[in-house]
Amino acid sequence: MESIVIAAVVALAATLVVKKKKLTPAAGITGWLVAMAIYMGTRYEGLAYLALFFGSATLATRHQRGVKSHVEEHTEIRQASQVLANGGVAALLGLAAWLLPQYQSLFSLLMAAGFASATADTLSSELGTVYGSKFYNVISWKKDTRGLDGVVSLEGTLIGAAGAIAIAGLYAAFRQADSGCVIIALSGILGNYIDSVLGATLERKQQLNNDMVNVLNTVGAVIIAVGLFFLLA
Repeated sequence: MESIVIAAVVALAATLVVKKKKLTPAAGITGWLVAMAIYMGTRYEGLAYLALFFGSATLATRHQRGVKSHVEEHTEIRQASQVLANGGVAALLGLAAWLLPQYQSLFSLLMAAGFASATADTLSSELGTVYGSKFYNVISWKKDTRGLDGVVSLEGTLIGAAGAIAIAGLYAAFRQADSGCVIIALSGILGNYIDSVLGATLERKQQLNNDMVNVLNTVGAVIIAVGLFFLLA
């Protein structure tokens, strides 16, 4: 019965978000499927990570739209591919936790790491463009044009790190403040760096699109989290 209620609540939330034109109808359905896969394996903890990511991303995307529209093409409405790019890895981890409940705590940690990276990337991109004062190419560290792929600022980097730390704090609220929080925060920050490197190289050469880069940044964060888990365990 509880699962049916959650499915209905998530469906209602997705419908409202679609009506608010934050997601396309296809993205709303995709988001519902992602959320349910996350819930199946990690229950309310996983949904909380998803909510924090999506809520902060939505607010950051909306913030100072006029400023960002002068820098690059900017839209608030998200496509199904974008939902999968940011939440697909988490959905797979949720299903893995459902199939292998004895490893649920590990999969929850890895899911948080993936969301930490996605949150850091979105906040640093959306808000760094607005509040950054000096912009540098992440490969050459020479000054570069604001808004281009692989261009970072100190302000954007710090904002992104704060996003990763927020996910780590949520993990601590559900579990406890331990080495897992460090793993999540570091994985999120480093995953965001991977995103910038891929943006400055393969995305600029049009060998990867933004959705592919977002998938790889969450995958990279999860791989880093696995390494840190066994290192610190």
